[in-house]
Amino acid sequence: MNTTDVDGPPSLAPAESPRLRRGWWMRGLALHERVTAGGGTDPVDSERFGHARSRLDLWRADRGPELDVRLGELGVDEDRLLTFLAEDDEHLAARVDPPPWAVLIESAVHAAAPPPPVPVPADWRAAFALPLRPLVDEARARFRRGSGPVTDAQVDLGALDAALGAALERRLAALAARTFVEELHRRRIAGLLQGADSRARFIGFVRQLATPAGLAALFTDLPVLARLLGQATAHATDAMLELLARYTADRDCLVDNLLGGVDPGPLVAVDDRRGDPHRAGRTTTVVQFADGRRLVYKPRDLTYDDRLAAFVGWMNRMVPTVGMRTAACLVRPEYGWTEFVTAAPLADPDGADRFYRRQGALLALAHALNTTDLHYENVIASGEDPVAIDAETLFSPSWRPATQSGDPAADLLAASVHRTALLPLIVVGEQGIMDLSGAGGDEGRQSPVSQIDWADPGTDQMRLVRRASTFDGASNRPRLGDRVIDPEDHEAAMLAGFRLGYEAIEAHREDFAQLVKASSAMTVRLVVRPTWAYRTLLDEATHPSLLRDGLDRDRFLGRLCGRTTLPGDPMFARHEIAALWRGDVPYFHARADSPQLAADGEPTAVPLYRSGVDAALDRIAGLGEADRQDQEWVIMASLATRRPVGAHGDTAPMEGASHGIAAPPERLVSAACAIADQIVARGAPGRDRVNWLGLELVDNRQWLLLPMGAGLANGYLGVALFLGQLAHISGVARYGDVARRAVAATPGLLRLLSDRPELVRAIGCGGLHGLGGLAYGLARLAVLLDDPEIGRWVDTAVELAEVAVAGSTTDDWATGRAGCLAAMTSIHAELGLDRAAALARTCADQLAGTTVSDHPASPAGFADGTAGIAYALQRFVDVGGGSPQHADAADKALRHARQTPTSSSGWCAGTAGLALALAGRHDADTSPTDLDALAHLVRRLADRPLSRDLSICHGESGIGEALTVLAAGPAGPAAAAALRQRTTLLLNSLQWQTRYCGTPDGVLTPGLLTGLAGIGYGLLRSALAARIPSALLLEPTPQPTGPDWLSLTNPFTTRREEQ
Repeated sequence: MNTTDVDGPPSLAPAESPRLRRGWWMRGLALHERVTAGGGTDPVDSERFGHARSRLDLWRADRGPELDVRLGELGVDEDRLLTFLAEDDEHLAARVDPPPWAVLIESAVHAAAPPPPVPVPADWRAAFALPLRPLVDEARARFRRGSGPVTDAQVDLGALDAALGAALERRLAALAARTFVEELHRRRIAGLLQGADSRARFIGFVRQLATPAGLAALFTDLPVLARLLGQATAHATDAMLELLARYTADRDCLVDNLLGGVDPGPLVAVDDRRGDPHRAGRTTTVVQFADGRRLVYKPRDLTYDDRLAAFVGWMNRMVPTVGMRTAACLVRPEYGWTEFVTAAPLADPDGADRFYRRQGALLALAHALNTTDLHYENVIASGEDPVAIDAETLFSPSWRPATQSGDPAADLLAASVHRTALLPLIVVGEQGIMDLSGAGGDEGRQSPVSQIDWADPGTDQMRLVRRASTFDGASNRPRLGDRVIDPEDHEAAMLAGFRLGYEAIEAHREDFAQLVKASSAMTVRLVVRPTWAYRTLLDEATHPSLLRDGLDRDRFLGRLCGRTTLPGDPMFARHEIAALWRGDVPYFHARADSPQLAADGEPTAVPLYRSGVDAALDRIAGLGEADRQDQEWVIMASLATRRPVGAHGDTAPMEGASHGIAAPPERLVSAACAIADQIVARGAPGRDRVNWLGLELVDNRQWLLLPMGAGLANGYLGVALFLGQLAHISGVARYGDVARRAVAATPGLLRLLSDRPELVRAIGCGGLHGLGGLAYGLARLAVLLDDPEIGRWVDTAVELAEVAVAGSTTDDWATGRAGCLAAMTSIHAELGLDRAAALARTCADQLAGTTVSDHPASPAGFADGTAGIAYALQRFVDVGGGSPQHADAADKALRHARQTPTSSSGWCAGTAGLALALAGRHDADTSPTDLDALAHLVRRLADRPLSRDLSICHGESGIGEALTVLAAGPAGPAAAAALRQRTTLLLNSLQWQTRYCGTPDGVLTPGLLTGLAGIGYGLLRSALAARIPSALLLEPTPQPTGPDWLSLTNPFTTRREEQ
């Protein structure tokens, strides 16, 4: 133990009796325990009743709906709760026997003696453990009494005794830390601490607490803390004794089965910090022997590890080249032992591909067996082998039909390989971004949320702070020397392994299904909520304000009530609360072939939709070519989310031909139809809607694989706009039908937003990523599909956009007022909504009031800067809504955009966007300077190599949009020639490239801004610019100018309909 060299004289508290008063523990009881004990009907005096009423009012105000659920599950009403809140300790003591934790606490206090005159440890954790030493002594004494007859050859009891004490000290200090720090502050402010400096006063405080009287006063004032400490002490002792008894019974078998027949010497160390506590504090524990070898003890049924080994053995027989391995295990009733898998580096660079090939096969196996929770802690990279070390979520049951979430794309993702957690599982928080999956666990990443930490520890200034923590890394990824190998760089190997495993199961599904059925008797775990959420609740529930009365802690834990979507049991949280009161992370489980869910051995009222075995058999029956391709896309998209977010610059040029024959409009529309067919095929159909999975850049910080939201840029509205436009042009009705189904969820979203103005402000008013774009997309669809119902939604969307504008702090096109101005201008032209016209003027006035000179360092791009602002204001002027002030503001914004250099060619932040803004200038066709500038921009766009990125955001289709607009202006001939050439090259690349979206690695995604819908829309624009408005520029439907090729080509339309 690390100690200080200089301690100073002890600060002695006045001598007091260490006795605990009768019934001191009563307020440590939880609400469900008080209800079970009866009572709650005795009369109380008015003063106590008034205080109780205040507490009930606080509970009602803080957790009203949850309180109703909690009372319902306990079978009491609010009046009886009020009586429990008012009940005094004497009444409660008369009807309840002291619980075991109270007996343990009283025993420890009775045996407590003044601490010996030894230095207070320098480490604050060890220092805070000093006052709690009587509890540790009690635990160690119980362990020594209960350890029974064991030989020195089997166990070093002294080492285990010391290990129990050290582990318990850490645990108790963590539980008491917030209370001790609050008390430290109280005594410092009251002048009750002695010492020459901050450290000396901290030492004096610890010594005050460490007296028997100090311990008795602590537990009397904070009986809930006493309960937590007493429970933890009893649990630690019971768990260690249980482990010891099981080890001595199994030792010979362990040597024969897991230790190669070679006696390892006595058991000399245990480490119980290897998992969450379940079932009265029991955790996965690593045991170590005298010869240094280790085994893993798991205090739960390990049949799942045995079954995983059987499935891996089957896979190795079917696909001998895979060569997967598992951890050897010894299964016993309700517990078991496994091999300790040691992380090891790769022997050579080629080993990385072999590792990820095996991980792909493991992924196929986990997918077929409906496995979840293979996160970074549950996989070990042992050389070339990814070894799953915890498979308790094999055969995860289905607890609701796949159609009940309301979003078919969310259901699709939940049923995909992504659910295994073996693929990137990115969590984005205020503090940082982490991949928690079995392919993640990156060293050096910041935790997504703040962690509790302590400033100025070991002094009287010690205080709680919340800060981001840096992750130390895990052992789940292969290493070559000191370098960790990233999975995204070995996508091909993972896909190859997945395909081998998937096809083996598909080809031999009957044989595989028999193995599944043979697993029926095993116990499977269902993770209802993320375990980190439970751990957070346990940490936060140690706040001193929750430790004086168990009913206050109940109020805090009651936030779980009513927050589960499990069917059949609206009072499900009672099982969770009972476990949390024990200090456990709740553990839900079921027999693999049973639809009945249990909580820590107790049955619940939750009927599972499908048992684990049935759900796996359903999955196996559904294997096939289409499903495999869907899963492979999820693998590619998931791995792509690990790529860093880059600037909106040019991507690498496309390899291949740099010339081709100009494509006629029919070929462009045909190519757009092929893209639409691909989008439709990838859709996830629901009962009354369709949606897609897509890659989305969130907050310009992180790519995520998500069900598409409602937005125009990256959501289902943008996809619907492309399909609706294509249906209108081609006459193919099914594209329009899918477009209608795509936006079917919009009314519900609008109702939600109408009740949540804070969400409206968070979404913003922008033309691409806000409510301006939402309203625009709906307005265009209402016209394209001739659907008055969608038209009525536009009114609500515009009303919400007003709220968003009022709270907006951004002016740009994508997220701010410029985009909203353009959208409202078009909506007024499209539907004649006066409200849209009024909002357009509000946006224009606000933009004109913010001059560019106020922000000279502002971005200059079209999506995020002054080019887009200039264009929006100029168009507002051109349609007759603007004034000279608006025109002047547009000129200033355009000058700023022209003076800001850019290395990008794209629409969003580069040359193409600047060209669009300049082309929108009212006198661009007469100004020699502007004509020269336009000609220069056309040459720059025409001469650059074809990009691998074909999207409209910062890719080839965005350049095509600029050339399409320029072709109708003074730079027309040159722009038209460049457009023909580049469109032909784009078509050619669509024929032989498989990845060409504006996403990491070019992975295909459905969206408008970076995906297939935008590429398809761009093809339609290139073919029929006179008939199809620019979605990027948020244009309204153009006025008819006469017949065009499509109206004269009915055979093409008929041919598409026949297909």
